[in-house]
Amino acid sequence: MNINDESVLEMLNKLIAVDRLDKSQILQMVNLVSLSNDINDLKDNLKWESSKSHH
Repeated sequence: MNINDESVLEMLNKLIAVDRLDKSQILQMVNLVSLSNDINDLKDNLKWESSKSHH
């Protein structure tokens, strides 16, 4: 996904607000956006990253 795309930014803002992400989660999300194909892929990547960091 293109982080410079306005619709992508809107989706990210909603995700941040709904999931109440903290600063580190937001930074992680920004890093994963370009690697993700769509919002569901991004959510999966975020879950995987957060589970990986807890182990």
